[in-house]
Amino acid sequence: MKLDFNRYKNIYFIGIGGVSMSGLAEILYIKGLTVSGSDMKESDATKKLKADGITVHIGHSAENITDGIDLVVYTAAVKNTNPEYIAAEQKGILTVERSVLLGNIMDWYEKSIAVAGTHGKTTTSSMISEIMLAAGKDPTITIGGNLSTIGGNIKIGESEYFVAEACEYHDSFLKFYPYTAVILNVEAEHLDYFKDIDSIRRSFHQFASNVPEGGYVIINSSDPGKKVITDGLKCNVITFGMDSADSMWYPMNISMDELGHASFDACFCDMPKLHVKLNVPGKHNILNALAACAAAATVGVSPEKTAEGLEKYTGVDRRFQYKGQFNGVTVVDDYAHHPTEVRATLAAAKNVKHNTCWCLFQPHTYSRAKMLLADFGKAFKDADIVLLADIYAAREKDTGVISSKDVADEICKNGTNALYLGDFESIRKYVYENAKPGDLVITMGAGDIYKVGDMLLKK
Repeated sequence: MKLDFNRYKNIYFIGIGGVSMSGLAEILYIKGLTVSGSDMKESDATKKLKADGITVHIGHSAENITDGIDLVVYTAAVKNTNPEYIAAEQKGILTVERSVLLGNIMDWYEKSIAVAGTHGKTTTSSMISEIMLAAGKDPTITIGGNLSTIGGNIKIGESEYFVAEACEYHDSFLKFYPYTAVILNVEAEHLDYFKDIDSIRRSFHQFASNVPEGGYVIINSSDPGKKVITDGLKCNVITFGMDSADSMWYPMNISMDELGHASFDACFCDMPKLHVKLNVPGKHNILNALAACAAAATVGVSPEKTAEGLEKYTGVDRRFQYKGQFNGVTVVDDYAHHPTEVRATLAAAKNVKHNTCWCLFQPHTYSRAKMLLADFGKAFKDADIVLLADIYAAREKDTGVISSKDVADEICKNGTNALYLGDFESIRKYVYENAKPGDLVITMGAGDIYKVGDMLLKK
């Protein structure tokens, strides 16, 4: 759907405090449109929007939808029972899902880069952003985490370059037509929407098909669905991976420092192109960096500026983020909520000097916990102790079919010490009384488990 912004000048956001929604609201506001919205609770994002001059209502109410509004934007999490959504429908105001708006904004930029995949989207899009900034490309950026270089998750540039994350949930990314599409990995995820892995791969194929003939699809060469996803594409296809035999971009001469930061030579078609020094831990970030190298090359960034940007990247909030220490115990927070992400984060933690590794895990959604229970059971082998918080429901209701205790039992079954404690205070108390100086505590999950780390540090 193409939106005529000469017609739609007064835009209302339901859920304006969300990471992506707040960024889009700021872009439109800076472009001179009238922007307002609502959210269920006040947050740093809503406070910033208010400070910028945007009207933000706390709580959803039909009265917020006034006659002057031309367009209402909502997220996939907003139900058609929402009072603001109902009011907009009754008034005949056009309502569009967030991805439709983002797709339209992306069309304003000739060289847009959209980063998709089950894991690593925020990290890789942030790496690409750092590269583009180092190269002086002045990109517009909207990402899923706070990047210190731009002071948040949004930057408004004045060039033809745009960097954004592309989420597959509810097929949102099918509204995007990027010049360069990065596909990091494709695994079973969002199974409350997708039927199975085959349906997910079909969606990624359609996303890749949206790239114009002169554009680029960059894809992980080791992904089992690579052939299905790239079959019949008319654009250029570039692969990246750890193996030089089937990857166009691959690493050589890998070394790791005492913090788990990798250094390597990034090669393209058997030619060394640049030496990469990362300042984020974990071997999985080698792949993210290679994808960023490939994306940067498609829009003309030099190898020297690519290396400079990657070295400047030090992470975003909630991606192995150092939070502080209590009683000599180090606290780190990470967004990992899928078994593959859990494994990668704990593998990265092995390279950080510590005694006992505590993982405080909060499963995210009942459907994910149920569908991937066996995989979760095997994902924590690099942790010494796993403490389980209750499942973060997000958009779902508890049907009683699955609980965090089931996850704890499955982890124990696979040989890792796991204990279900449930509420945050019980977890805080247990860690505070049992963790020793030199230990590492990782709060892990996509919900609000990070609060336990805050509680420990305050205590």
